[in-house]
Amino acid sequence: MSGQQSVGGGWFLDVAPRSTFSYKTNNDYTGRKYFPQPMCGGVAIFDYDNDGRMDIFLTNGAKLPELQKVGTTYDNALLRNNGDGTFEDVTVKAGLKGAETGYSFGVAAGDYDNDGREDLFVASAGRNTLYHNNGDGTFSDVTANSGLDDKKAGLLSVGAAWFDFDNDGLLDLIVSNYTLWDPHLDKPCFRVASGDTAEAKAGSKIVESYCSPRDVVSVSPSLYRNLGNGHFENVTETSGIGSVLGKGMGISIADFNGDGLMDIFMANDTERNFLFINQGGGKFREQALLYGVAYNEGGSSVSGMGSDAKDYDNDGLPDVAYNDLAGQIFGLFKNNQGHYFDDSARKSNIENLSRPIAGWSMGFIDYDNDGWKDIYSANGDVDNLGPNAKQHDSMFRNLNGKYFVDATTEMGQDFLFTGFQRGAAFGDLNNDGYPDIVVTSLGQKPRILINRALSGNHWLLFDLRGTISNRDAIGAQVKVTTAAGQKLFNHVATSVGFMSSSDRRVPFGLGKETSASSVEIRWPSGLVQKLGPTAADQIVKVIEPMPEGKPHP
Repeated sequence: MSGQQSVGGGWFLDVAPRSTFSYKTNNDYTGRKYFPQPMCGGVAIFDYDNDGRMDIFLTNGAKLPELQKVGTTYDNALLRNNGDGTFEDVTVKAGLKGAETGYSFGVAAGDYDNDGREDLFVASAGRNTLYHNNGDGTFSDVTANSGLDDKKAGLLSVGAAWFDFDNDGLLDLIVSNYTLWDPHLDKPCFRVASGDTAEAKAGSKIVESYCSPRDVVSVSPSLYRNLGNGHFENVTETSGIGSVLGKGMGISIADFNGDGLMDIFMANDTERNFLFINQGGGKFREQALLYGVAYNEGGSSVSGMGSDAKDYDNDGLPDVAYNDLAGQIFGLFKNNQGHYFDDSARKSNIENLSRPIAGWSMGFIDYDNDGWKDIYSANGDVDNLGPNAKQHDSMFRNLNGKYFVDATTEMGQDFLFTGFQRGAAFGDLNNDGYPDIVVTSLGQKPRILINRALSGNHWLLFDLRGTISNRDAIGAQVKVTTAAGQKLFNHVATSVGFMSSSDRRVPFGLGKETSASSVEIRWPSGLVQKLGPTAADQIVKVIEPMPEGKPHP
């Protein structure tokens, strides 16, 4: 138990049943097991219509082996937030059902052209898609001739993240690629249902299972530089991103070494993780081994899934976490002065908490607003074999940045739904200052988990807008000092977890403090902005100051 007072009904309430929408996460499982089927159901939380309320976008699969979105059961979905706890399905009107071909995985929301409207990139098996937000409730597929339409045949793209790697004020794009795959050449794999050799000798049933990641080839991520005017340049090779091969999954963006340039952590499935350190001048160097995040403490690679990079111990440095499959132990790496990371899974208790869990999406989320970022994991096994295949999600409460305890049972019955959870994103859907969760589950409707704010703790939520920097302010670092002198840190990053994109606003839990004595914002442009005393329990909108004599765009 966490020591948090348990309250009847739990922390989270699923409000999805209040709304009428047909979307279910459809990975086309009909008995035949195709290799990428376990990966389905990405989530984006973003405000597509600029009404101040976060909306929800969900990706979906396709008919296999044709890779066709036949009928309507494979449609993606856009759910508009009505502001009353319900969501309206506006997918068709918005033009976001999805291309006729392609099995969609991850989604990244970001304003790539700085026009004040959030756009979408969808990563797929098949064609990746860039959707431009037209500002009238509709989106246009502008992939053709954007420079993002150069995808190699068979490349399976799982996730993506927007970030400004060269600090030119335009959002660039990193894509995590998994393998080369042809659905017509996909071969089935088999295993003993029980997984027990003795039972197999006794005649246990042989069943089809998903093939191991080790059975497919590794590939490099892809990096695209934003040239402006809707055009991108593939700089995978010239940047150094293409120098290594892996099976890319979760992407996390942060300035790990404090040099003002955004770096990339990427979790890999069954292979060592990547840490691309930004060298400036459009170059990256892969240094996961040097920094200590390539392998876990035991020197093993794992089935890395979702990841996040946030400062969980409030020392001013972004740390790294990822989840993986049961028995492998989640990763938790503490940043030491930007020079290397310590594997903290064992001493923080994450090793014990995570051992029985098969995790997919995950992230740091201060669910009780006590000022310490907790860890959420969306869980469920890869396959439907075995007694523990269906799992419920987990919440590990952070005790003063040193130790985590299991608070899962306090989250409530809606949180404890068992299934094959996959994508998950975080955001404040009702603008009450407490983080909510949207999570998908194979074959099910998504859960829209509203935080019931049971602690009564205070908060601040920063809505930053860049002018010199990219308009989304991705990469901006925020430091809050409470009236009691506690220092809290966070930064703007939407790529959180697995296949998903979270609310770009920056949350801070203040505990019982009713104000911040000071706020400091370090913008990607390098400009440092300071705010005076700030009362708690409000959304603070901040525009990056322009140099003297230049008007705001």
